[in-house]
Amino acid sequence: MAIKKSSKLTQTAALKQMMKRCSSLGKRANHHGYDEEGLPVDVPKGHFAVYVGENRSRYIVPISFLSHPEFQCLLRRAEEEFGFDHEMGLTIPCEEVVFRSLTSMLR
Repeated sequence: MAIKKSSKLTQTAALKQMMKRCSSLGKRANHHGYDEEGLPVDVPKGHFAVYVGENRSRYIVPISFLSHPEFQCLLRRAEEEFGFDHEMGLTIPCEEVVFRSLTSMLR
């Protein structure tokens, strides 16, 4: 049990670090819709927002997805294509239909 809990804490720490590297989050701190840490208030605990597709549709996904190799591949592609230091939030470079299909299989 301790291993699973430790793993979840590691995933959470990695996600927070990734979100802090995304400059757009830090700039929104204390604005409407964001808490004092610059995180969106409409995202439930244990989840994070990503933007997908040409229209940059917003999706809320659980942090448990971070442990799936398929989702990790999408994150690596996002880092390669956009980096994490930009104004666009965490953007996943794939078509929405592909993203929805992948996330439905991961649930």
